[in-house]
Amino acid sequence: MKVGVNELRTLVQRALEAAGANAAMAEATARALVLAESQGLGSHGLSRVTQYATHLRNGRVDPAAVPRVAAQRGGAVQIDAAQGLAFAACELAVREAIDRARVHGVAFAGVMNSHHCGVVVDHLRPVAAAGMVGLGFANSPAAMPAAGGKHPIFGTNPVAAVFPRRGADPLMIDLSLSEVARGKVMVAAKKGEPIPPGWALDAEGRPTTDAKAALEGSMLPLGAVSSPKGAMLALVVELLVTALIGAQYGFEASSFFVDAGNRPRIGQAFIVVDPGALAGAAHYLDRVEVLVAEMLKDEGVRLPGARREALRRQAEADGIEVAEAMLATLRGA
Repeated sequence: MKVGVNELRTLVQRALEAAGANAAMAEATARALVLAESQGLGSHGLSRVTQYATHLRNGRVDPAAVPRVAAQRGGAVQIDAAQGLAFAACELAVREAIDRARVHGVAFAGVMNSHHCGVVVDHLRPVAAAGMVGLGFANSPAAMPAAGGKHPIFGTNPVAAVFPRRGADPLMIDLSLSEVARGKVMVAAKKGEPIPPGWALDAEGRPTTDAKAALEGSMLPLGAVSSPKGAMLALVVELLVTALIGAQYGFEASSFFVDAGNRPRIGQAFIVVDPGALAGAAHYLDRVEVLVAEMLKDEGVRLPGARREALRRQAEADGIEVAEAMLATLRGA
């Protein structure tokens, strides 16, 4: 049935508070999960509520955590998520980065002691609203090997970017660095279907088309069949969001998909750039439109983020379709 966005946020917030989360943590998380759901990104939407609630109840997340500024100098700031859910900490990091970029032209905000952060590009929406360019990075529990390796070391380590436009939706880019999303392998395993070659390795490090064996093994980095580039990018992200910030590596964190385990304490990083500090805001906006116009000369080109924004607007107007079983879960039935 269709449920209004505001009602759904309230339901998610109450479900998380019932699991022990403090009000600010639950509210920030509910906003993020419903926003993801509204864009058709169910794997990062309502399906995460039960997972997060279980982690709260099992001690994998500190339900009383309040994020804080742990260190700062000039345009650099370190945010401690205090082993809570990630969303309130990421909101604080992005606010700090925007404020610092206004002063210094560029800012880097890192989040440590964190958890799963959902759709990375959504954290950058306030950056675009402020007329700035944003980059976002995150690591996650180990799912991919290093180039030439066999055992999982890196997470799927998403990369995101937002570029504001004049009088139009920003360009919003968000991608993980695995060849395919792990969720697709999980769906294939549930259906008993094979997966294409080049997606994953089994537990022994051998290429596999068996989805269940893949889940017990590791995901292959983007382009791994012909190139180590995906693995190199995953390495770059891993170091950006851990060694610089004080967060844990992906191989030090228990999987998000298990109920019991350690507190992941992984990291996120956000870079914000004020165009006014460089070529100037007007020049930046003019040149973005030149590129967009060139892209749209080819029929079939879809600007990144356009589909998500259309779905989000439709959801805000008409509500979101939610299965009865999910509604029952949210309502504690």
